[in-house]
Amino acid sequence: MSTQLLGLLDDLRAEGDALESLVVGLPADGWATPTPAAGWTIGHQIAHLAWTDEASVVAATDQVAFQAILAQALKAPTAFVDTAAAQGAARAPDELLSWWRVSRIALVEALAKVPAGTKLPWFGPPMSPMSMATARLMETWAHGLDVADALGVERTATVRLRHVAHISVRTRDFAFTINGRTPPAEEIRVELAAPDGSTWAWGPTDAAQRIVGSALDFCLVATQRRHRADTNLKADGRDADAWLDIAQAFAGLPGPGRASTAHE
Repeated sequence: MSTQLLGLLDDLRAEGDALESLVVGLPADGWATPTPAAGWTIGHQIAHLAWTDEASVVAATDQVAFQAILAQALKAPTAFVDTAAAQGAARAPDELLSWWRVSRIALVEALAKVPAGTKLPWFGPPMSPMSMATARLMETWAHGLDVADALGVERTATVRLRHVAHISVRTRDFAFTINGRTPPAEEIRVELAAPDGSTWAWGPTDAAQRIVGSALDFCLVATQRRHRADTNLKADGRDADAWLDIAQAFAGLPGPGRASTAHE
């Protein structure tokens, strides 16, 4: 296992631990608290993560078995996700928390054993262990934000957001394609103010188009947890501006995003 993958898996474990700290002491009725995702409670959010982590373990350890999961999902992608979350949320809170804890630990262990160069099947394009771990960290952070919002908790941004920002940049062309648009031919520079005071950047320094702002805001928009109007992000260039309207770091159909609260 590479040092890079080892560090990423440590961050994935830490992101899960941070979310678990929010829910581990919740009373039973607290798990039924509605979150910003329509129809989803805190229980739904954790169940979704548990189910997806478990599916990721199957993808990493038994590709034939994963194809059966994929076949079921492709029949009705949205309903498949919602049904799995609802079924998990119906479990007793202690059982649900234990399921998620076991599945996320198993995922870290499974990805650590995948041979270098292996591509793992997924609901989108096949992914390397690094990409799979990055995607799972992104989802854990995003759904954890939904839980934090439901509980009225303000979470402190950490340098683990670099992984979320990275996958958000890497999925630029996917976001255009899934929305029926042609991906831009021109490079877009992304410059983000990181939580530790440094600057994270992607793309050539001399790019004519760019996006600048805080790493937190960029991740919020790309995971569709905040409307771009409620952030400090600035886009220079037609393609850069269009990207912020449709940015989507997660696999699946185009998300509806969140409504702006700027004028409430």
